[in-house]
Amino acid sequence: MKFATYALLSVLAGSELSGTSWAFAPWTALASTKPLHSTLAPEAPSWVADEDDGGNSRINHQTRTSPSVSSRLKIEVQRDVPNVDDESFSSSGGALAMSIEELSEKLGGRGRAQIVWDCYSIGVDPANLFGRVIKLGWDDYETILNELPSQRRSQRLGPETLEKLKELYQQSFGEKVKKVEGGVATLSHISRAKDDTTKLLLKLSDGMEVETVIIPWKGKRSTLCISSQVGCRQGCTFCATGKMGKLRDLSTSEILAQMFYALKIQRLEELPEISNVVFMGMGEPSDNVENVVRATKILTTRELFQMSASKVTVSTVAPTPEAFKEFAKAPCVLAWSVHAVNDDLRKKLVPTTKYSMEELRQGLIDGLLSRPINARTCMLEVALMRGVNDQLEHAKELAEFTQVLIDRIPGVKPHINLIPYNDIGQHSLYEKPLAEDVVAFQKHLQSKGMYAHIRSTRGDDKIAACGQLATSKRPNMIS
Repeated sequence: MKFATYALLSVLAGSELSGTSWAFAPWTALASTKPLHSTLAPEAPSWVADEDDGGNSRINHQTRTSPSVSSRLKIEVQRDVPNVDDESFSSSGGALAMSIEELSEKLGGRGRAQIVWDCYSIGVDPANLFGRVIKLGWDDYETILNELPSQRRSQRLGPETLEKLKELYQQSFGEKVKKVEGGVATLSHISRAKDDTTKLLLKLSDGMEVETVIIPWKGKRSTLCISSQVGCRQGCTFCATGKMGKLRDLSTSEILAQMFYALKIQRLEELPEISNVVFMGMGEPSDNVENVVRATKILTTRELFQMSASKVTVSTVAPTPEAFKEFAKAPCVLAWSVHAVNDDLRKKLVPTTKYSMEELRQGLIDGLLSRPINARTCMLEVALMRGVNDQLEHAKELAEFTQVLIDRIPGVKPHINLIPYNDIGQHSLYEKPLAEDVVAFQKHLQSKGMYAHIRSTRGDDKIAACGQLATSKRPNMIS
């Protein structure tokens, strides 16, 4: 996909898992190790629930097992992940991809649907919270109840409702996938950089892997970078994901499972609250438009993940002009991975480019004009590489290109995001730009009255910075 991936190589062959310092290791190597230790501690408490006459659950606290280690969060690698054929995936995929109305119909009541979503919105799987065996890792039962709305803290989901919930996932993913956690996706690795950028590796139900990154900003808030595909077919020459090729699309539930796990880790590891979501991870969103658009709607619904539409950004390299029109209908900010406005240079950076920059710009204009005047903020992203597209002549071309947007779209607010190149290894063709060249580039844009921001590099010591994402799972690539 585009360069704007908060990404990481998920597997460092031969990495060691010892003490409190560890990086990603191959899944096959990890499966033979003891439970993971980082800032997360092992041994989770569990409870057994009894059923009352109404088919609901109540907790028998006498059956709680005693934890053998200190009170830190436990995330245990789940090794028995079911295999599912690609064709068994639906376009949505289970309750996590459903609105309150849709889920109410399936579960037989709005209150039940609300309880399910109260759990999902804090990173708790209701199948784990209300099942007969309550297994929450080091997530305390009473603490979870206090996170739920007060009017529903005494409510429970009974076995019949849990069975219906399970069937929704089985219908989409296959018989062995019964829930979100350990079903739709399994959290298999966590790693944190010195700046607290936290990367999560999720193993999907078919064995594919996808990454998502929590990026804290000055201890006040966090941005979550989400993936939309495993791999990417756009082939950007400066991006690690592009070197993977496309393996497959993510379903809506698989996209949102990244938010689910991020909320869990943000809460339990006491990271700043997630206030922004950016589709800038693995994959090209416009190649998976239906699931991405549905995910943005669920992210921004008040009763679901409760994000503001102005805080959800979808970034596209724009394979076609129509890509902008599709995302203009979604509750999100549009971002375009431009990288170069000269057609020949952009073709070099994004080899799959089939349209001229003028044609693609018109697509963006048409898309933004279809929106209300107060919803026309957009981002233009440029990955700057030394001696390639970071010179003053390139800044002048970009300023002229952007001015057309300003002239033709009333109320438009283009933000230009300058991203210094991060080394992706793999015999990279490019180098990080000189700091003075990046600043000169920014100052020229600002001299033309344009907002231009230099993105700070985050997570590069854990290969979690822009453009560095690629997983190790590479079966037959999809063109």
